[in-house]
Amino acid sequence: MSTSPDVVAFIEDQLGGLFVRTRAMFGEFGLYCDEKIVALICDDDLFLKPSSIDPVLLERTELAPPYPGAKNYYRVPGDALEDRDWLRAVVQATADALPLPKPRTPKQAKPRSVTPSPSQDS
Repeated sequence: MSTSPDVVAFIEDQLGGLFVRTRAMFGEFGLYCDEKIVALICDDDLFLKPSSIDPVLLERTELAPPYPGAKNYYRVPGDALEDRDWLRAVVQATADALPLPKPRTPKQAKPRSVTPSPSQDS
């Protein structure tokens, strides 16, 4: 099962006021805050990335993998998604606790090998 665009729109609306964006990833979605990936939205559930935030903020969550074979993330149950203030606080705290992504190095163009064109002897 994949995530409904309506669920993604709802989560984005709940996080209004934060610098957030979502991006489609492998049939599901990544949630970015302050340009850091802070959560995954999989099968209509929000999974917060593990970080060093205050455990009290995470009391409303449960550990669960976002997809089979994944490490555990903090799954946010539906009733907690409804609490806009709590959701904003936990997402911003997660973003604040995570390091900035490493800058990407631009790919260098591979040198083209030039093959001499056959000379025309007419």
